[in-house]
Formats: sequence, structure tokens, C-alpha cells
Amino acid sequence: MTSPNKDGAHVRFPPPLVFLGAVIAGAIVQRTTTPLSLSVAAGIRVAAGALILACGIGLVLSARLLFTRTGQSPIPWKPTPELILRGPYRFTRNPMYVGVTLFVVGLGLMLNDLWMSLFAAPALLAVHFIAVLPEERYLAEKFGASYGSFLATVRRYL
Repeated sequence: MTSPNKDGAHVRFPPPLVFLGAVIAGAIVQRTTTPLSLSVAAGIRVAAGALILACGIGLVLSARLLFTRTGQSPIPWKPTPELILRGPYRFTRNPMYVGVTLFVVGLGLMLNDLWMSLFAAPALLAVHFIAVLPEERYLAEKFGASYGSFLATVRRYL
């Protein structure tokens, strides 16, 4: 890589693997330590988890579709030719990361594995430092005032 404007954000680790790690860690901790579960009716828990999981999938897919339509790659270290300011980007600057976080929370609820749901927050925190901050620096450098306006009007997460 040479310059951020040419080469994309300096993200060194694939964010989806962080979330996969949260799912695996949650499953391991649930089975090797004191299990954390909800004592509500299974139908309610599964329905709530499925709703949260579906919202997460919807966010990821809608953002991914916008990337495809604009000819961009969702891979954070690839160049970004233009800002996407529509769809879920109207209310969150990081719909894919929010979506995957919701997916992990919902999956944990559906499986009655609260460790998995709890590990979603540290996973998002890790992604914040390894991907979100480098992406923001790259986009601010590349798009200047237009990205600054986006920062001022749209929240980072929710």
C-alpha cells in the first residue's frame, strides 16, 4: 500500500473474523463455564432473537447492495471511489458492523447462549479500533468537507 487515498483504509484484520471469534468464544464459554441463559419462554426468546438477527441481516444486505450498485468493494482496505449517503447510511455510518453485531446478539438469544450475545459488544469495540477508526481517517482525508458533513449529521453506530 502506498497512500490512503489510493489504497483504501489501513485495516489490517478482516472485521467479520472478529465477530466470528465472538460467536465461537461465546459458545466455548457457555459450555465450559457457568452457562448464561434467559429464563423466559423459549418461543419469546427465539422470536426476539430471530427479529434482532433478521434486522442485522437486513442492515448488512442493504449496505452490501448499495456497495454493489455503486461498484464498490465492502472490503475495508480497498479504495472507496465515492461516499454512500443513502439507505442505512442515512442513520448509521457503519451499517455492516451494526448489522453483524445485531446478528451475533440475536443468534445468542436464539440459542439461549447469553455469553455469545455479551461477546458482541467487545467484538464491536475491537472492530471500532481495528477498522472503524482507520476507515474514518481514510475517508476524512479522501473526501474532506463532504465527509465532515456526513460525520456531523449521521451517527457512527446508532
